[in-house]
Amino acid sequence: MLSHRTGITRHDSIWYKSDFTRKELFERLKYLEPSQPLRQTFLYNNMMYAGSGYVIELLSGQPWEDFVRERILAPLGMTSTVFSIDDMVKQPEHGVPFTERRDSFELHEIPYYREAAGIGPAGSINSSIEDMSKWLVALLNGGASGGQPVIPAGVLKATLAPAIALPNTQLEARGFGELLNPAYGTGRWTASYRGHAIAYHGGDINGFHSQVSLMPYDGIGAIVLVIGNHAAPLYNVVSYNVYERLLGLSLTPWSERMLDIRLKAKEAGKAARARAGGERVAGTKPSHPLDDYMGEFEHPAYGVLAIAKQGDGLLFDFHKVKLALSHFHYDRFDTADDEEEGKWSVNFSTSPQGEVDKALVSLDEAEVSFVRRVPAALSAPATLRPYAGTYKTPTGAKFDVVLKENGALGIVFPGQPFQALVPWKPHRFRVKEFADVIVEFVVSDGRVTEMRQIDPSGEQRFPRQ
Repeated sequence: MLSHRTGITRHDSIWYKSDFTRKELFERLKYLEPSQPLRQTFLYNNMMYAGSGYVIELLSGQPWEDFVRERILAPLGMTSTVFSIDDMVKQPEHGVPFTERRDSFELHEIPYYREAAGIGPAGSINSSIEDMSKWLVALLNGGASGGQPVIPAGVLKATLAPAIALPNTQLEARGFGELLNPAYGTGRWTASYRGHAIAYHGGDINGFHSQVSLMPYDGIGAIVLVIGNHAAPLYNVVSYNVYERLLGLSLTPWSERMLDIRLKAKEAGKAARARAGGERVAGTKPSHPLDDYMGEFEHPAYGVLAIAKQGDGLLFDFHKVKLALSHFHYDRFDTADDEEEGKWSVNFSTSPQGEVDKALVSLDEAEVSFVRRVPAALSAPATLRPYAGTYKTPTGAKFDVVLKENGALGIVFPGQPFQALVPWKPHRFRVKEFADVIVEFVVSDGRVTEMRQIDPSGEQRFPRQ
């Protein structure tokens, strides 16, 4: 988890702007399918650090924040370091997030990112240059402060041990050969910068960007704090410039390089947005009335996507991102391309029964399917229990409908595996493996008397025994 070799990619949209607790984020990891084999590829994932923080809580019996405050901040004298924006803004001097307009060079203030409690161990520390200097000095001194050990030197050394080698991306993609042979350890990158060993790690959130780096064998380090998303590359530009000056090396034109890349990217983005919508098919309309698209759609890891009515259109509501949805074509609806929240596209799909049952959204590195949420009461044990029992086929064979201890209802034929039934409507269920098969229980005088299986080939009836 600490070396990002789980094979599970970022999935940042699970935690970003969500109210999931640390425990809830940890429990959602089991729903994420690996995109690469275990321990074979480096895939950065903030949730693995949130998960590691949760493990610390389980083992220590303390909130992660208290553990860090007691074991690291207090011994190092980092008295102005806090774990939330609310605590940061109480201090007389604090940063304010600004960034550059997308289509101009105007700077404007943007909201603080405040939903960091769940993902906290991945990067919720708010600090000052003075406090961070104490941290950097401790790193350079093998974890000691004032001659007293704070972090075991062996632990710090282990974080530098390469866990996985990475390609020379800058060299291969752009011909920049100063930073070579990068590797990731446990919480720190290592590489060779113009022949000098360097360890570093950056962090980024809306409007704020930072990096702590050091050259352990040269006894020097740099802390760079940047305001403005457009200026994020400065934490490398400034760090490299500082090291080259301290080491007496010729200066690499990093500022000119990064500025050229940024300006070209800005123009390319404007041109791309101007061409948006070219694939729209004219003259189409939704397959259903707008009310049929409304409701809550859920993914076990990403949570709930709510679609509501707004004026003559729909409203997209996902993790505090609320934007109007307009019909694009067929069953696709798009939001406007919001400068802060981006553009979102929702493609609705229809079940074999003719109902809008899924909303497909491209999130992170893949398309995510949100399934229409059914009322919780339909899944309650008290609701499901009456369906359990023995039923008989038209040929006389008996089978059981079973309610498991975990709350799952399903069909069990003798010698066959459990076939899960997914609640759909009152007394009606979908067969998990087959979307075109519906199971209905007939209730008469408050008692379940029959089970019916409805599929494209017909309807079968199974009386209860």
